[in-house]
Amino acid sequence: MKKGSIIFVILAIAICSFNTGTKETAYHKNYIDALTRFEQQELTLCGQLKTADLSSAAGKDLVKLDIEQARLKLKAIDFWLRYLEPVAYNKINGPLPVEWENEVFEKYEPPYRREGAGLSLAEIYLDDKNATKDSVLRLVQLSFGAIKTFKADSIVGQLDSFDHFFYANRLFLLNLASIYTTGFECPNKNNIIPELRTMLADVKTIYAAYNHDFAAKPITKEYLDQYEKTIAFVNSQPVDFTEFDNYTFIKDYVNPLFAINQKLITEYKPFSISYNDFTLNNSTRSIFDKLLYTPQNTKGIYSLIDDKKTLAEIKAMGKTLFYDPILSGNNRRSCVSCHKPNEYLTDTTAATSLQYNEKDRLPRNTPTLINTVYNHLLMLDGKHITLQAQGRDVMTNPKEMGGEKSEIVRKVMSCKEYRTALNKFLKLTPEEHEVTIDHIVSAITYYYSDYSSYYSPFDDAMNDNSKPLDHESIKGFNLFMGKAQCGTCHYVPQFNGVKPPFITSEFEVLGVPEDAAYSKLSTDKGRYGINPAPETMNAFRTGSIRNAEYTKPYMHNGVFKTLDEVVDFYDAGGGVGKKLDVNNQTLSSDSLKLSQNEKKELISFIHSLNEHIIFQKTPDKLPHSSIKELNARKIGGEY
Repeated sequence: MKKGSIIFVILAIAICSFNTGTKETAYHKNYIDALTRFEQQELTLCGQLKTADLSSAAGKDLVKLDIEQARLKLKAIDFWLRYLEPVAYNKINGPLPVEWENEVFEKYEPPYRREGAGLSLAEIYLDDKNATKDSVLRLVQLSFGAIKTFKADSIVGQLDSFDHFFYANRLFLLNLASIYTTGFECPNKNNIIPELRTMLADVKTIYAAYNHDFAAKPITKEYLDQYEKTIAFVNSQPVDFTEFDNYTFIKDYVNPLFAINQKLITEYKPFSISYNDFTLNNSTRSIFDKLLYTPQNTKGIYSLIDDKKTLAEIKAMGKTLFYDPILSGNNRRSCVSCHKPNEYLTDTTAATSLQYNEKDRLPRNTPTLINTVYNHLLMLDGKHITLQAQGRDVMTNPKEMGGEKSEIVRKVMSCKEYRTALNKFLKLTPEEHEVTIDHIVSAITYYYSDYSSYYSPFDDAMNDNSKPLDHESIKGFNLFMGKAQCGTCHYVPQFNGVKPPFITSEFEVLGVPEDAAYSKLSTDKGRYGINPAPETMNAFRTGSIRNAEYTKPYMHNGVFKTLDEVVDFYDAGGGVGKKLDVNNQTLSSDSLKLSQNEKKELISFIHSLNEHIIFQKTPDKLPHSSIKELNARKIGGEY
């Protein structure tokens, strides 16, 4: 039997097996047909890989053409696959050789190693001089197990109900804003816009099939009309992704689609069984609403309290505690010592803040507390999973505040004002028998989290047509998402390392130097100290660039004093581009070749993310303590 006939028989068996027990509906048929076409193209790709001469440019080009066709077939079904089973999806189109998963579930289990596979990696490996035919073939073959997953009754059965649809569509729209146009998982930059056009057209057929079968819960005409305009806009754009107008695309097309889809979720009330929806808010109407997703519980132990008056009292106490050095071991250091409100809750006076001993410096730059609530993992190495754990650690760290839990509680309770309030709040929490450090820390996190609710001129422009953004910042944003490749790590809308569906905090290896002269790589091991693995050495959590103009110095060690230095570092290709030895750098080592004017535009965009924050006045006084020596403490501490 000829090879082509064998492939046909395999496909026929697969299709028959796949169709068993499924409904004969337009929606199911669309899914089945698209998945089958993709599988067929994957088989063709495997056949090409087995016979191609990868030692020649011509042989590689033939394989790349088949990869390109497979990617287009994948885009026809990406809408479902990415939502219904994201783990299996990464076996088909994972962007990294190895991922250490940092999902919200790390709050319940340690991170775990996940080997990548699929089309993106196969295409990248083809250009690796050490790659073999077998290694590239294996990456494609691993995807077949994932395809089998998507044929399972547990997956296909979800298409019997409308429940998944609007949630899958939401993820699709969020990825349109954050992922699909940036090259995050498309190695060939020339294919980014062609793939986008193909996907938009294919999703249109999904919409038609859905409306055919679920007429009682339809995609509305308003949405479909807006979607047609979106397709027309993308088709009118240049094929070169560096010239794509991401600003207009997101503002005038994707964000309005998101608003309509959210409205339909509110109206239809679909039931979700997917952890993709874990943190997302069904009530928001804009991707740039600060309530879009909620990774952190700001109330901590006060989570059950909803009374506004009581919460206001907790917040007021948290503010006073934030300025009170009573939390430190020597009663001379407060939270404000390193997180200064007039410096955007960070310390801009030096590369790193003073240690508790008042002479040495801490090893890492003080991160701003503003917008920290939009991370699942906290600290630059992802050490903590809650704001409250982070707060407790800082208070008791001998190099930071040098306190001791029981002693902190004893001193705080020696102040009548604190004691009265805490005993009142105690009755409203699960820990009714005793005030603990958690009651103190939770008040503080609830207070400073307020500073994460403000908006920037960029947000205002995205949310309100009457507040346009200046031309230079728009050009900067398009550079950010395109040529400068910033959007592949700093994701819309928070511009941090949390990408849709906003359940992970990502870490990157940039090759940050020890000093501005690039004499050597920083010795800080970063994430490796928490989760030792070759991939995590020198990796750090990707922070937000919001308010970056006011949160210098930059990088984990404060090595760069200006945004110009930061942009130059990225433009050069990170540590490797600066001739440092970084064998696991995740940042591209190729120069971005940004012009001086482009760098200026990029920084103009970053400045447009400065938020309109109103910083509260310093407390007039600190509560009186029954312990005499504590009454000499100063508001905000002494160093």
